[in-house]
Amino acid sequence: MTKTEAKKRIEQLKEVIAEHRYHYHVLDQATMSDAALDSLKHELYKLEQDYPEFITPDSPTQRVGGEPLPAFEKVTHERPMLSMEDVFSQEEFEAWQARLEKVGGRKVAALFCMPKLDGLAVSLVYEDGLLVTAATRGNGRVGENVTQNVKTIDSVPLRLRTPKGRPLPKRVEVRGEIYFPVKAFEALNDQLRKEGKPAFANPRNTAAGSIRQLDSKITASRKLAFVAWDLDADFGQTTMEDEWKLLKELGFVPVPESVLYDRVIDIEKHWQALQKKRETLGYWVDGMVVRVNDNQLYDELGVVGKTPRGLVAWKFPAEEATTIVKEIKWTVGRTGALTPVAVVEPTWIGGTTVQHASLHNLDEIDRLDVRVGDTVVLFKAGDIIPKIKEVVGGLRPKGAKKTVPPTTCPVCGSAAERREGEVALYCKNPRCFVQDRENILHAARAFEIDGLGPQTIASMLEQGIVATPADLFTVEAGELEGLEGFAELSAKKLVEEIRAHREISFPRFILALGIRNVGEQTAIDLAKHFETLPSLMQAPLETLKTVDGIGDIVAESVVAFFKEDHHQKLIEAYADNGVIVRSQKKTHHPEPLAGKTVVVTGTLETLSRDEAKELIRAAGGKASGSVSAKTDYVLAGENPGSKIEKAKELGVHVLSEAQFLAMLSG
Repeated sequence: MTKTEAKKRIEQLKEVIAEHRYHYHVLDQATMSDAALDSLKHELYKLEQDYPEFITPDSPTQRVGGEPLPAFEKVTHERPMLSMEDVFSQEEFEAWQARLEKVGGRKVAALFCMPKLDGLAVSLVYEDGLLVTAATRGNGRVGENVTQNVKTIDSVPLRLRTPKGRPLPKRVEVRGEIYFPVKAFEALNDQLRKEGKPAFANPRNTAAGSIRQLDSKITASRKLAFVAWDLDADFGQTTMEDEWKLLKELGFVPVPESVLYDRVIDIEKHWQALQKKRETLGYWVDGMVVRVNDNQLYDELGVVGKTPRGLVAWKFPAEEATTIVKEIKWTVGRTGALTPVAVVEPTWIGGTTVQHASLHNLDEIDRLDVRVGDTVVLFKAGDIIPKIKEVVGGLRPKGAKKTVPPTTCPVCGSAAERREGEVALYCKNPRCFVQDRENILHAARAFEIDGLGPQTIASMLEQGIVATPADLFTVEAGELEGLEGFAELSAKKLVEEIRAHREISFPRFILALGIRNVGEQTAIDLAKHFETLPSLMQAPLETLKTVDGIGDIVAESVVAFFKEDHHQKLIEAYADNGVIVRSQKKTHHPEPLAGKTVVVTGTLETLSRDEAKELIRAAGGKASGSVSAKTDYVLAGENPGSKIEKAKELGVHVLSEAQFLAMLSG
């Protein structure tokens, strides 16, 4: 065989193997036996060994290969990977739909329904049709590069197919779920048991662990699968239903059992039908995702905190199982509250083996009269930690003693007290080790510092490197080198990561302070109202109660927090250690995009799409996802796709990035 003949044969083999992959995984049609397909792959492998210059990244032989990685690199998502709001009943679902229509100002005509698979969310980025990056969700902004491992999953195309009649954009991002098929998971556990090894308890965690293997050959052995549920590229699509069809044409398996409905009664029937067939689906599901079908309306509805308004997860009813309570432990949280947790005999419930159940507080223990040795009914709603529903009468062992609350902190040994008007027990020691660790961990997450886990913080506390969250910003690399897991390079990288996050927005700084009852959205509400930290610190109780979204309990928590001397010293320490809090100043000049609708398309030079949309909203405009007669401007970067043609047809003014920024600067 000549070199030219070999090249041609290699290309033909790749095309035939890719076509059979598409038919098998996407169309569910076996067009060739496994043995015959393996024979073709083997021929391709031998040819590539003889002619390595013809090996390409999209070759089926490249699904498994390469040396084990030393570590995973970080990947910043161009568009944040957000979470979803959960609802558990028809009333909650209808309340969500009513909010959509109130915020959107019009009736929501159609909703797209997809099973919610219990897996690991990932982002796949293709350039010129070729898979270049696969990344985990991470914290929503930054994930881990797991490209080498994701390539081992046969249902992930290495090269995109070109949809009929639509050109392929330069950059295509697809998001979806990596999951463990039921049969593959059971087969893996059967093999482990035969080898005398412990079986895996949780398919979702096993899938996540498989993707995070540094050796891709281990990942390949796990037989994982991928389904797609989001497409970020401009093919001219206007609805989620269009995207679902496009995903299939591109070579993906879109989420199965997905249907478009425009009546709540039909959506509920589908939700009920999914529950009945969930045991036969071949994958674990814990609910149904419902999304606004109209992409323009979905974009206009925007985001609240970290959840888009335009979709919701309608969870399945709680599952139940019985087990025996082995022990009741008390844990200490960031605020010093002692929380009881029941340690139970391992029990399979909701697709997971559980060994712990929440008991909330002492009142709940008294209400249930839970004792060590009791047989109890656990219930689990979706992926929420199981709770104890009731004690099974008649099965209590003789001599089982009533549960008595601790009088001291299980961590530091200080006295525990029950505060007036509250059901929780609290450790009286404000310097309790666990509280310090949890406070620092909470602050690190608010500052969005990567690489600081509970064990690292615990070691830093034990060695006296830090005592408060503000101390993080004074840490030197030399101090970390003696800690477990830290050498010169890793210590330097962590210090650089911390210092790179010294500047923080006002809402996130409020969150970092760890004020009781103040979560992410409440922090945003406070920042919008008070604009600066001194204004918030000096705000009287009555003023706080008038803020939108702030109730009496939150207002009292805020006032109590800023009255504490050690909290005031913490804020001073942040400033002394170089932390800069960006104030939330309102603009008093006319908003340049007030009342205007702007569509962003293509790749911008200095802004991500989400950053551009935030600037549009800050300037009083509305960021839309599709071009229509109501569009005022289209902000276009490189490779803008079909939206630019639609804009020209409708006579919509097209802005370059430079023109857009100049417009904002006035």
